[in-house]
Amino acid sequence: TRGDMAAFLPDLIPTLTDPEAPYDPDHAYEAILEWTASRGVSLYDAQDEAIIHLISGANVVLATPTGTGKSLVAIAAHAIELARGGRTYYTAPIKALVSEKFFALVDALGAERVGMVTGDTSINPDAPVLCCTAEILANLALRARAAGGITQVVMDEFHFYAEPDRGWAWQVPLLMMPRAQFLLMSATLGDVTELARDLSARTGRDTTPVIGVERPVPLHFAYAVKTPHEVVEELVWGASAGSAGGTSGGTSGSAGSTSRGTPAYLVYFNQSQAVEQAQALSSIKITDRAGRDEIARALGDFKFSTGFGQTLSRLIRSGIGVHHAGMLPRYRRLIEQLAQQGLLKVICGTDTLGVGINVPIRTVVLSALTKFDGQKMRRLSAREFHQIAGRAGRAGFDTEGDVIALAPEHEVENAKSAAKAAAALAAHVGYKKPKAMKVKRKAAPQGFVSWNEQTLERLVASEPEPLVSRMRVTHSMVLSVIARGETREGEALDVMRRLIFDSHEPRTAQFAHARTALSIFRTLRQGGIVQVVPTGDGQRLLQLTVDLQANFALNQPLSPFALAAIELLDPADDSYALDVISIIESTLEDPRVILRAQEHAARTEAIAEMKADGIEYDRRMEMLEEITHPRPLAELLGEAFEAYVREVPWARDFELSPKSVVREMVERAFEFRDLDSH
Repeated sequence: TRGDMAAFLPDLIPTLTDPEAPYDPDHAYEAILEWTASRGVSLYDAQDEAIIHLISGANVVLATPTGTGKSLVAIAAHAIELARGGRTYYTAPIKALVSEKFFALVDALGAERVGMVTGDTSINPDAPVLCCTAEILANLALRARAAGGITQVVMDEFHFYAEPDRGWAWQVPLLMMPRAQFLLMSATLGDVTELARDLSARTGRDTTPVIGVERPVPLHFAYAVKTPHEVVEELVWGASAGSAGGTSGGTSGSAGSTSRGTPAYLVYFNQSQAVEQAQALSSIKITDRAGRDEIARALGDFKFSTGFGQTLSRLIRSGIGVHHAGMLPRYRRLIEQLAQQGLLKVICGTDTLGVGINVPIRTVVLSALTKFDGQKMRRLSAREFHQIAGRAGRAGFDTEGDVIALAPEHEVENAKSAAKAAAALAAHVGYKKPKAMKVKRKAAPQGFVSWNEQTLERLVASEPEPLVSRMRVTHSMVLSVIARGETREGEALDVMRRLIFDSHEPRTAQFAHARTALSIFRTLRQGGIVQVVPTGDGQRLLQLTVDLQANFALNQPLSPFALAAIELLDPADDSYALDVISIIESTLEDPRVILRAQEHAARTEAIAEMKADGIEYDRRMEMLEEITHPRPLAELLGEAFEAYVREVPWARDFELSPKSVVREMVERAFEFRDLDSH
């Protein structure tokens, strides 16, 4: 039944002729048009062009603005590949988006044909359509010779190719899956000419960029020299946000008018700031009594945990949402569902909603045009700005969308002081004109990276930067390649050579990656994880000394150190299991919010004890500086690490960080929400 789309997709494509006929591109195209027409959807030209090329077997780079229906093209791509009898994967950068697309594909294609794997979730993993995070697909491409029989890959939010830490996962499938058809999608790809040329050379297929499409919901941009409270009140209750500082980069007009300024998304680049702003907004009226009643009915018997859950419940019932990656998935999903029902007028969160999650937003309010990127505070790139701003304006609901950038806090205060002085001067009564009042201006905080209206104008006018290769060679990559199992001597080396020297990296970077791969291989040999096994025909084949489970990933740079350090422990010790957890935790990234809370709790407890012991204030403050979050095995691990780096010098590039998060959960029999509320 390879040609029978109707048999594969009863909801997506209701009619196709002879089920015994071979796959017919013309019939597939007609069936897709019939399905979209049955749902009252008229294809945009870009959608139509992309679908035609996908049906013909070409790769497609779909670089069109948010709101131009890329998701529909993705569904059509999966349907086409099912009709061909192939296996097709959908990938995205975050689990929330993977989960959302999984449910959408289930609705369109049927639950028996769609599966999902995200690392902590596995549903129908042998389905012909599988949704997964990009890293899972990349590891599969590395480990399986035929990449699990995958014949088509849909890569959403492909601009993550340029992410420093994760871009490798978007590049590896391009390098390791030459037989697959690719659909690469993003609203902010920049120039894709070289990418398309390279993809054609690797796959032997034509690659068609579909770009330059006019956004169906135009955006207006405004710079607001006002507080978040003032802007939100204007958006919710109908005052013109265009008066908040003028418009720039768009046509004239207000950036918000009665009942059309919401839903509004207030973007912060720090999770705690987003929550603090949501709590601050609860002091103003966001929704009326009827709205609160409707929210209560929608919530029904939804259970909120103590701590943050109770805070979120109170905010939601006031018409305010919170959305960031640090929230429990069920809370994020609840916010998305309530927003889709139009029940939340304001959502405060990080830029997670810039990653394609289907939440209707009328107005995006940027709290700043700068962000901390993990190393330094800097201004937003054009790609980051357009990715977030593109969420404004709901296709099918709005005729325009609004993006408002807030001025720095000190600039707002200075503007208010100047306005107050001007008002006082204008109100002066007397025969002699007074001198102009001198206004003391508040300076920017030390080290502050500033922005202004010109910054906004430059971002609006700028095209997204060209994609830059971010290839990385990791322990997980080397292990996955060796885990394939060599059938001839040197096979794993050839695969690694292809990964490195066929990558999109500059030549100097390729040689650096090759040196890293050799260092990693030596470390794995020294750690006894990889061995060389002679065969009867005189070959020497690489083998792993242990079988890796399907979802195994030795993906931390210091994981080999962890394996070596575990050997220092005594398995007969009562604390052995907890100490193993502590060793693993010491090699992982710090959850800063949790560690800060642990440190605060430890210092509070220590102050109480020191006061009870009668220790003087100055001495208490000195002693307090030495108190930090729990750091189990810190001394043992420090000595072991020093010995390790003498054998593996490159490990000095990474920092060991003892901590007790999972260990505390085990010791106290906590679930994560218990730890969060504690």
